Formats: sequence, structure tokens, C-alpha cells
Amino acid sequence: MTRPALRDIEVIAPNFKRRLSGVTATIIRLVPIQSRDIAIAATGPVLPAHVPQVPLSALPWMSRRGPNGWRVWHARRNVEMIGGLALRYLLGKRLKLLFTSASQRKQTGLTRWLIRRMDAVVATSEKTASYLEGPSQVIMHGIDVTGFSPSPDRSALRDRLGVADAGPVIGCYGRIRAQKGTDVYVDAMIGLLRDHPTATALVMGRATAEHRNFEEDLRAKVAAAGLAERLRFMTEVPPEAMADWYRILDLYVAPQRWEGFGLTPIEAMACGCPVVATRVGAFEALVVEGETGILVEPGDPEAIRQAADHILSDPARLQQWSALSRAHVEQNFSIETEAATLVALYRRLLDAA
Repeated sequence: MTRPALRDIEVIAPNFKRRLSGVTATIIRLVPIQSRDIAIAATGPVLPAHVPQVPLSALPWMSRRGPNGWRVWHARRNVEMIGGLALRYLLGKRLKLLFTSASQRKQTGLTRWLIRRMDAVVATSEKTASYLEGPSQVIMHGIDVTGFSPSPDRSALRDRLGVADAGPVIGCYGRIRAQKGTDVYVDAMIGLLRDHPTATALVMGRATAEHRNFEEDLRAKVAAAGLAERLRFMTEVPPEAMADWYRILDLYVAPQRWEGFGLTPIEAMACGCPVVATRVGAFEALVVEGETGILVEPGDPEAIRQAADHILSDPARLQQWSALSRAHVEQNFSIETEAATLVALYRRLLDAA
């Protein structure tokens, strides 16, 4: 486990959630890269061994001053803002408080109160910034464009992963719940697969306890349509295995009804996979309409079916959009750019202390 000395740490990135989430994935990806340029460590109950980290239990006992006076506490959830405020005002730690907001809805009174007590705020998109009461800096997420890249032999990879190579493969990955639009995707794919008899559609993700009945209803609907062998529910895989599951796809669908930011479209595009996405989250800023994919309104399975059919029915268009998708992410959504921009913000906060 990578465990730097807390006395040397200038920036702390808390992750107070045990289950895998988009926020957790962001911290896991960013902190190792940021640690090349600044003394940063994550902290939380469950973090992979390769992420520089300090134990939660050590925070109350850390020195009040950082190595050069102050430290930055970079929160991404309400509970982490509360933790930073407690450390600063109850335990007297010299912390500059930074919050990243991905929400695209009006915040609760508690969230607004917490944000007003931050020293700086980051928004993950212009749309997110519009929901914030005060000033913020827009820093969009990026991904590892080396780790997420096209496969040199997609057929062999499909064979290794146990996915049919007879025709196009469509995917939808993430939590299985109504908010994520999994039901919209399933309805769209039932229609699409009937028109594309060699195609396979994948659903990958986990349904938490409160959404298990939702998942079972979807499985029953697929079985009733006679498509259980072609519209497959796959077991969730760890983050480090996800790139291969994008590489086997011809088309990715992001059918969310609501989303804060949403990394899956750029992960798919980085692997040379065009996208059909709804107009939620940051998707309108990620997908280039008519070049890397198609945008549709949320909650409309027929619109998704038509968009998917439009892309898959023209092999030349599919090949062109695949190449454009990869180039678009390489140029605009590198995680190194996100990391460097955040490090510059950390330094401004530390220098202003």
C-alpha cells in the first residue's frame, strides 16, 4: 500500500463512501497522477492499494499545520465538506476547503450552507456551474486515454470475454436503476435487436438492494421477448477491467434520466466507440452531434432505438465516427489535463493562505 507520511501531505482528498461510485472512481484515477506534482493523499475506508493514502483514523491526530503552513481538503460530497469543517473549526487544523460539485439540480439548504463555507468551488461543467449560487471554476473530468484505447483484435477480445462476434455489440454500463435509464435502454434494445438479428446488447452493473426488483422486472421483460441470449445482463467488473468491455463494443448507449457528469461516454469514445446519449449531465459537452454520436431526450426508448439504428445501419459512418470519437477524447479529455488544472488550483489556495 502507498502510504506517505501525513506530516508531508499538502492536499487531502477524502472518499468517505465504501461502495464504488463515480466520485470514488474519479479519486482513484486522479490522486496517483496528481501525486507526481504535489504531495497529495486520499483518505477513506476502502481505497485500492496503489492510491497514495493516509488512514482516516490518523486525521484527528495530524499536525495542525501542513508542511508549509496550510493544507487543502478537497471534498466531493456533503459528508466530506462536513468532515473538513469539523477538522478546521473543531480540531483547529489549518485547512483550505475546496468542493467539487457535479450536481445539476437545485441544492438543498444544507448543501448551499456548506458550499458557502468553502474557500473555493469547482464545477464539472458549465451547466453544473449555473446551479451554484456563488463563483466557481469549471474543470471538466478527463480519463486515461492510454488505458482506454481501441483493441488491436476486437474479435479475439470478444472471444476471451465470452461475447458473440457474429454482429454489432451495443453496451450500457453503470448502476442498474431508473435514474440511470436502464429500463429505457432495455426497451430500446428489444426493438433494435429485432431489426438487427446478429446484434448483441449488454447491460453491466449492479443493482443495490432497493433496486433489485427493478432489475428482476427488466430481466423478465427480456426473457418474455425471447432475447435473453442476446440482451445479456453481465456481472459488474472492477474499474481496472472496464476498458476491455468498452473495446468490444460497436456502440455505447448512455440512457440516463439524470446525471451529475457521467464519464462513460468519454470512456467509450476513447476506445473508438460512438455514443448515443441523453441530454443530461455533461453529455452535451462530451458528445459531438453527428461526429462522435447522437444526443436524444431522456426517457425516450424509441429515440434511442432510432439513433442506434441510424449509426449501425451504415458501416462507413460507424467506422468514421469511431475514429473521430477516439481523436475527440485524446484532444479534449485527458486526465492529465484535469489533474494539472486541479494542482494549479491547490497551489493558488496554498499560496494565498
